[in-house]
Amino acid sequence: MANDTKNTNTLIQEQVASILVEPLEAESVVLNAGPTIFNSSEPLRINTINDGFTPTFIGENEEIPDDGAAQFGEIKLMPNERKSIKKIIRVSNELIRQSTVGVSQVLQQRLVKDVANTLDDALLLGDGSDDTITGLVEQDGVLTAEMSTTDTDPFLDALALAASREVTPNRFILNGGDFFELRKLKDGNGRYIMQGGPAEDAPFTLFGVPVTVTNKLPAGKSILADTAAIAVVRDIDPEVTILNERYAEFDQVGIRVKTRYDLGLIRPEGVIVMESSAGNGEGE
Repeated sequence: MANDTKNTNTLIQEQVASILVEPLEAESVVLNAGPTIFNSSEPLRINTINDGFTPTFIGENEEIPDDGAAQFGEIKLMPNERKSIKKIIRVSNELIRQSTVGVSQVLQQRLVKDVANTLDDALLLGDGSDDTITGLVEQDGVLTAEMSTTDTDPFLDALALAASREVTPNRFILNGGDFFELRKLKDGNGRYIMQGGPAEDAPFTLFGVPVTVTNKLPAGKSILADTAAIAVVRDIDPEVTILNERYAEFDQVGIRVKTRYDLGLIRPEGVIVMESSAGNGEGE
């Protein structure tokens, strides 16, 4: 991780992208699921359609009615007060000099992993308190459905609920333990219901929908989503700073990272939160 020639303490934007932004997108469960990503450091307003209009058949020379007004809404993301994710990693100069393994690669992996863990916790379960991110399961307007780890029919019911709202989901997100319980289930011919996996050299799918596994979700809770309906705003100015003097008395170098994200739903019914004790219907 080389230093900027203009500022020996702050890495240049291209380096930040290669050591933080791109690896973070691959490591994060939510970012890797294919949400709609917007890059902005400023408050962002995203227009949504709350209610469409109904076109009608009109004959030649007949007047076209003009009472079909669409109802638009908007979601407001990345307010100025939205807090950043920040971390400092300290490493000794002896380690840097004596390491036989690329220390920069190890530090990058640690940095990305730590930030991804914090970010996914917020993107999935964040309650939005204290100017932080409101996660998927806490978003207003999401649908809810029953979940089971002994029967896959509730997952079909969730897909039916999505279809009733003309939503085409492209991702199940499951807790790790729940995933393996569901992985054991077989059909009447003794075949596993969940398809894919390393033996088939294909991603796991449940009823044709790709499955992502994460222990960021608690047991008994899962998400079915059209990830394109998820809007993630990514600050265009993340920072990775080398602190050469901050820990000089310990003969250490510090690496400070700062990044900022926000999340909202372009189409709330595009997300269904499934829970073992929940009932079908629409969230509050």
